[in-house]
Amino acid sequence: MKKANVLFLGNSGVGKSTLINAIMNDDAAETGIGITGTTKELKTYENEEVPFRIIDTIGFEPTKFLQKNKAINEVQKWSKDVALSNNDDTSIDLICLCVDGTSSKLFAKTIDDFLKAIQIWKNVPIIVIITKSYSFPDREANKQMVNDAFAGKNCNLKGIFTVVAQPYVISDEIVVPPEGITELISAINELLPEGIQASKKDINTYNLNRKRVIAHGATVTFTGIGVAIGAIPIPFPDAALLIPTETAEINLLAKIYGIRQDEKSKMFFNSIVEVGTVSTVARGVITALKAIPAINIAASVLNAVIAGVFVAAIGEGTIYAFEQIYLGNKSIEDIDWVKQIMEGKLQNGMVDKVTKILESLPENASKNDVIKAIGKLFGVKDSEFTDTKKLTSGK
Repeated sequence: MKKANVLFLGNSGVGKSTLINAIMNDDAAETGIGITGTTKELKTYENEEVPFRIIDTIGFEPTKFLQKNKAINEVQKWSKDVALSNNDDTSIDLICLCVDGTSSKLFAKTIDDFLKAIQIWKNVPIIVIITKSYSFPDREANKQMVNDAFAGKNCNLKGIFTVVAQPYVISDEIVVPPEGITELISAINELLPEGIQASKKDINTYNLNRKRVIAHGATVTFTGIGVAIGAIPIPFPDAALLIPTETAEINLLAKIYGIRQDEKSKMFFNSIVEVGTVSTVARGVITALKAIPAINIAASVLNAVIAGVFVAAIGEGTIYAFEQIYLGNKSIEDIDWVKQIMEGKLQNGMVDKVTKILESLPENASKNDVIKAIGKLFGVKDSEFTDTKKLTSGK
């Protein structure tokens, strides 16, 4: 099947590689933190489920003349080679310019540099992706900033999108959810040449899978917060301490699945929290877990495991419930149904799960060890744990 080619450009550190991972449902794009860009050369990423491949370029260094020119020259040379090859499979069909949503600055000269790099593709559609759009009030201002920077430029700008590629933790109760990824995927598909676009049904199926992966990643984030809360050296007699964390987790997952938060949904959300914190089921599970024979594990580690498992179980149950609502199989008014789902998540083999986690942990287990052990039991891939140290630092 012929695939379209989507070229990604952006300054170093703007989050291109993280965004590519979020779009392609793959962890092949290298990500990292440092004073230089992570991507050192043009690389191609593709997924058989979408009709396009992504070509990632070396990061532009706006304050380093030589690095910036290297990026421009590399893209220009590659583009000329592609054009001279006369091969339809290597032509560029869409260009995505990534802009950092936290910088609040985009100069016309920056746009000139990007357009210089892609001048051979002058008529190709361009979209601007504002990454790290954590602040909702800043989004419209950033879109206006992009429009101003492109004013008078001779290019084929087709749209501006704001995205958050992965959960961004502000506090135990405030986490900015991944946003805009599935909308971006749909927009990219719609801008591809006719005959290459995937059907709406196929894109919707792919986007549902992306929502599921993004939601699981969000659950890992809150599991880390739950572990940190459980590790605090105070008595942990029940799960009530987790109410703010589970409430924030449920609200974030609702945003991922596009579930409106109104009076009806509030009752649905509250029923989930009640089952996972103050219900008879929750108290019974806590009692059973506390009775697990000690396995050379400190009490604080046991508490951390219990808290993390509770948050992970509530997250997994909520994902299933919200997906059924998203698909139209259930409604936000099915309170009894969701209570049964959550009770099952907490009761089914919970003691065995926690015992397995405790047996797998080293004697001096760290918070990061606990998060990974819980995640693996819930089927989380190793690649989804890249930020767990950041999530638990300072806790």
